[in-house]
Amino acid sequence: MKVVVTASGADLDAPVDPRFGRCSFFVIVDTDTMAFEAVENQAAMAAGGAGVQAAQLVANKGGQAVITGNIGPNAMAGLQAAGVKVYVGAEGTVRKSVELFKEGRLQEATSATASPHSGMGRGRW
Repeated sequence: MKVVVTASGADLDAPVDPRFGRCSFFVIVDTDTMAFEAVENQAAMAAGGAGVQAAQLVANKGGQAVITGNIGPNAMAGLQAAGVKVYVGAEGTVRKSVELFKEGRLQEATSATASPHSGMGRGRW
């Protein structure tokens, strides 16, 4: 399975970034082999629409699930429309989060866990 983890760096030992739309990198991991690809999040500095752009990137890369700390409503809607499941509450490294996912220990989100624009430091939930 191809999972996409929001990260502060570009490898399996990078810390998980708790933000989806404004994370620094997406680390795309094959859960069977742990082979990965890191993609810089070009939407991170967007004036608006970062969550939607990030959701499109995940869908275009073939992500089947996202592992992140929190997710806003627009990003969640985009991922749900693409059939991508979202798992929240991730912390630690990308590697550890994938291990927790494989063990079934991450919580699947069915709705947003953050308010709009919270990744910009403006929103409150």
